[in-house]
Amino acid sequence: MGGLRAVRGDAGMVTSEYAMGIVAAVAFAVVLYKVVTSGAVSAELQGIVKRALDARM
Repeated sequence: MGGLRAVRGDAGMVTSEYAMGIVAAVAFAVVLYKVVTSGAVSAELQGIVKRALDARM
């Protein structure tokens, strides 16, 4: 039974690691969203897109 108890403990640890990974990914996405939607970055991205659309091929 000692082996079964160890498996249950590991399964819980894996679940908590997945949860922490999801929380970290969401936090990173929020920070990235804030950076991309900030005024300076947004203006620069719009400039890049405008220059790309105006470029002659």
